[in-house]
Amino acid sequence: MKSRRHAKILEIIAKNNIETQEDLSDFLEREGFHVTQATISRDIRELKLTKVAGKAGRQKYVSLGESYADMREKYVRIFQDGFVSMDMAQNILVIKTASGMAMAVAAALDAMDCHEIVGSIAGDDTIMCAVRTVEDTEQLMKRLRRLMEGKPS
Repeated sequence: MKSRRHAKILEIIAKNNIETQEDLSDFLEREGFHVTQATISRDIRELKLTKVAGKAGRQKYVSLGESYADMREKYVRIFQDGFVSMDMAQNILVIKTASGMAMAVAAALDAMDCHEIVGSIAGDDTIMCAVRTVEDTEQLMKRLRRLMEGKPS
């Protein structure tokens, strides 16, 4: 649950100008996460979120201070936590996820720089990825299987 919430927080702050803990709490509530202020405060600390100047001088939360390796490890964990299965139809890769995890897993794929993926669309529990070629789809599936097995990709 915590890793799903953390993934959702990273997704929320990436897509929205979150200025306060209350804003973050409201977004999480809309996504089905019922959290206390203490939990949000702890999550902010654990995710190493900080505030930076946004538009019109307003502050917003961003994720800073983590090395590439730390972030890659988090994205891999999000992918592993949400992944259920995958299949291909020519150069379309369809990934099934746990309910409510498709957007977080898609964001993790984006962050992992899967150069084969041209673009993706995520619903609640399904991601459709447009991949450059059939061969790239096959290679990507092999890489993602190795990732699920805990092997370096």
